[in-house]
Amino acid sequence: MQFLPLPRAGASVSRIAVGCEQLGGTDWGEYDRKDTIRAVARAADLGINVFDTADVYSLGESERALAKALGARRHDMFIVTKGGVRWELPPGQRRASTSFDLSPAYLRQALEDSLRRLCIDSVPLYLLHARDRSVPLEESLEAVMALKSEGKIRAIGISNFSFADVRHADALADIAAVEVRYNLLERSGEAELFPYCRQRGIGIFVYGPLAEGLLAGKYSEASRFEGSDRRYRLPHFQGEALKRNLAVVDRVKRIAANHSKSAAQIAVNWVLSHDAVTSAIVGVKNVKQLEEVAGSVGWEIDSQAFDD
Repeated sequence: MQFLPLPRAGASVSRIAVGCEQLGGTDWGEYDRKDTIRAVARAADLGINVFDTADVYSLGESERALAKALGARRHDMFIVTKGGVRWELPPGQRRASTSFDLSPAYLRQALEDSLRRLCIDSVPLYLLHARDRSVPLEESLEAVMALKSEGKIRAIGISNFSFADVRHADALADIAAVEVRYNLLERSGEAELFPYCRQRGIGIFVYGPLAEGLLAGKYSEASRFEGSDRRYRLPHFQGEALKRNLAVVDRVKRIAANHSKSAAQIAVNWVLSHDAVTSAIVGVKNVKQLEEVAGSVGWEIDSQAFDD
């Protein structure tokens, strides 16, 4: 495994990060959660030290399962969790209703709850999950800075913020990292956010590098998903968008064949080749998938591979 420094967190982090939303067992179709727990444990064996979760993932179950999967090793890992999404699950309903809440009182309670579920005393990196326009950003950041001063957070980050909001947050607090969606199909961060973060020494954790498995070459126009699988409702799996995206997938497959790699490895390696990207967050359901994406580092794609 390869590592990069995360200067504002005073840490060294693996270039592959394990996305732990699947640990909660919901919204990703049918699979065996025991396999996913084994994959997380295997990731630690392979030297991966970044595990990304959030309190809202399966309504706290992802954090609880992550603590179980890592066992005593959780104290040595760079765990990333997020707060700021309030949820409510009405009786008899399968899906919770959610709303953003970055109020100081809610953030404190959310952080305390996350610490309890994760069975740790301090979160290595705590992210504001998304912007809450009803609360001044100054108040939200003051709240997490207070928690940091109490030793309950080691570093502060933000997720799903616009470039303008990233700059605003950076002017108010010591932002160690941002989390942003980025892959071969979605590249908006390249224009402004990536150069800014690189210049400012802010780490970038990228989620969705495989576009929910689409760039791994697993799906076609004939693929169908049950309502329990979020891909059922994601726009890049629908209609004309899917047709356009599959043309990119075909190209990735050709490059993979030329490099004796899998399509997933090519897609993740491409993300990591950007000099502003610190780590790629990849969700896995089993050990086989984990070992495949772990093999995305330690080599380079031919510089001409993606040229027209």
